[in-house]
Amino acid sequence: PVDCSFSRGVCDWKQDTDDDFDWNLADRDSGDGYYMAVPAFVGHKKDMGRLKLLLTDLKPKSSYCLIFSYRLAGERVGKLRVFLASKKTAPVWEESKGKDERWRTGKIEIFQAAETTNSITFESERGKGKTGEIGVDNVILVSGLCPED
Repeated sequence: PVDCSFSRGVCDWKQDTDDDFDWNLADRDSGDGYYMAVPAFVGHKKDMGRLKLLLTDLKPKSSYCLIFSYRLAGERVGKLRVFLASKKTAPVWEESKGKDERWRTGKIEIFQAAETTNSITFESERGKGKTGEIGVDNVILVSGLCPED
């Protein structure tokens, strides 16, 4: 199981070196730990920043649930996507605008076939907006199907 709240650093996250900008550690307002963020003033429209979480020891032919907190704050701040390494082309999850600045929970079911997913990538694509940020926190991978709310 993976449990990454970023309060103890960045777990096994790797910044992609082929992208346009890095995600940064940001302080939570409550002063309680950190989260990863892309502020709106970083980069230009359509620029991408990718954070990759390397997964080890996932069992083939089993199910996992990726649960994470995210927020898209600010007008036209951009998009947040999640990719699994086994299906590089299409995102398995995408969100483009927040209704407000609250943190929300995302859940993604990962079914392991014979080949296992060995990484999860959070990709931020910059929008036109110059205020706000895209944030990710509390990334947890648990075995089994995703729980109902």
